Amino acid sequence: MNALTLEAVELRRIRMPLVAPFETSFGIQTERDILLLKAITSAGEGWGECVATEEPTYSSEYVDGAQHALVHHLLPRLFISARLTAEDVAKVLRPVHGHHMAKAAIEMAVLDAQLRSAGESFARYFGAVRHEVDCGVSVGIHRTIPDLLQTVGDYLDQGYRRIKLKIKPGWDLEPVRAVRERFGDVPLQVDANTAYSVSDAEHLAELDAFDLLLIEQPLPEEQVLAHAELAKVVRTPICLDESITSAQGAADAIQLGACQVVNIKPGRVGGYLEARRIHDLCASNHIPVWMGGMLETGLGRAGNVAMAAMPNFTLPGDTSASDRYYHRDITEPFVLSEGRLRVPTGPGLGVTVDLEFLEQVTFATETARPEPGRVRATR
Repeated sequence: MNALTLEAVELRRIRMPLVAPFETSFGIQTERDILLLKAITSAGEGWGECVATEEPTYSSEYVDGAQHALVHHLLPRLFISARLTAEDVAKVLRPVHGHHMAKAAIEMAVLDAQLRSAGESFARYFGAVRHEVDCGVSVGIHRTIPDLLQTVGDYLDQGYRRIKLKIKPGWDLEPVRAVRERFGDVPLQVDANTAYSVSDAEHLAELDAFDLLLIEQPLPEEQVLAHAELAKVVRTPICLDESITSAQGAADAIQLGACQVVNIKPGRVGGYLEARRIHDLCASNHIPVWMGGMLETGLGRAGNVAMAAMPNFTLPGDTSASDRYYHRDITEPFVLSEGRLRVPTGPGLGVTVDLEFLEQVTFATETARPEPGRVRATR
């Protein structure tokens, strides 16, 4: 792949109201404050999306911090590279610890520019084997079980092929039982977002009765060994999410027996290239993977859908349609058809940014350019 020169990066903050409040076990979101990147390179432009949220509640990263890290620590290191490819980004940025979501955003933008220049799609670059991907949907914690059943029924009517229920202590067995009894053998899984402790093992084992695809991240992310202990008690496959931040972390978890499934979120692991390494590692160990979601716009969704068409993504992911989250997207919308989303085939991400609408939802911009010894930012 031809190298390029990174000439400038536009950092753009947009505010996107959500169709409905998104309730999880770590908070309620009514809108997203999103950081977008536009990489201006010698080969053309490319777009990236940072999935960090406003508060450091999913991980230690948050959107203001990601922007600061990019401007002051990450972009200066990339600007001094005379020639660069997306494959070089992680190596150049390795001296900066952490900040995976910020690193993923700039890697994504460089990769988009690189592939657009070459006329190659994300899907082809990552070895996609499907033209469409099966879609699941994540259902937050509701006030009542009747409300939950109504929401699940509506999503099934729309064609979603898998339901994921958020659970927490006090909201687990009964909602899962109610959904299973009402909707029969619909593919069903649960996501605990680290809400339990290993002492809850016997309680979580009661979920075995409901024939779930998996239990996602029941324990805190640093407790990988405890997940291995939990897997000895619970028959339902354990899936790790927050615990998996790299291919090395995934390899360790697999060797310990801490997971039987892995949720891949490219932003969480530092970018699509590290996500591909995790996919390949899991495939070689017969561990199925699926694509997680972070309420992405059409930019992030395009990359995720393309990657979800790789061979070892054998379970429906959280790659929901655009209208699951946004009344209007910043790209052409992803539309559900018979429970699937079509994989973009155009160069790069394969989607076009609606620049007029983008301006309407933008509340701040900052452009970073190279200078000897530092990065100059203009607002």
